[in-house]
Amino acid sequence: MSNLINTKLIDFEVDAYQKGEFIKVKTEDIIGKWSIFFFYPADFSFVCPTELGDLQDHYQGFKDANCEIYSVSEDSHFVHKAWADATDTIGKIEYPMLADPNGKLARFFGVLDEEAGQALRGSFVVNPRGEIQAYEIHNMGIGRNAEELLRKLEAAVFVEQHGDQVCPANWKPGEDTIAPSLDLVGKI
Repeated sequence: MSNLINTKLIDFEVDAYQKGEFIKVKTEDIIGKWSIFFFYPADFSFVCPTELGDLQDHYQGFKDANCEIYSVSEDSHFVHKAWADATDTIGKIEYPMLADPNGKLARFFGVLDEEAGQALRGSFVVNPRGEIQAYEIHNMGIGRNAEELLRKLEAAVFVEQHGDQVCPANWKPGEDTIAPSLDLVGKI
């Protein structure tokens, strides 16, 4: 397994569903803002709608951080639309739901379970230059927390803007950061 930190996105163009419309999302759309790629196993499943609904509940916080969320599964954009039409939770989603039926994105991000034909639960924070800055991968049965993902995004944005400072555990915007120095060694 290789480390994906600072790995630049591949060129891609995929179909997507967003707010009642079919759209295309491509690499150029990602550049210039922060992005979250949020992989999940399948539409019409059990843990997935709880996660996607949680992301929607926190969507304004992501937008306030100049970040777009891209949920991704191996389902087609037609299935995303059917799910949104059939399920109130999914019908409320405002962010793009990417279709990755050939697994190109899931393979690149290292989350495709080839045998199952589904993506593991992977969350990736990508900077405006298209480079992965943080990620986590969960097994299919373990749901994630949108509030924690937003906190990680905010920390990544802060560190990029203030390269001489780092964010300690549980840091939130407005709290103290750390400016690494020789004087702090062994004192924290």
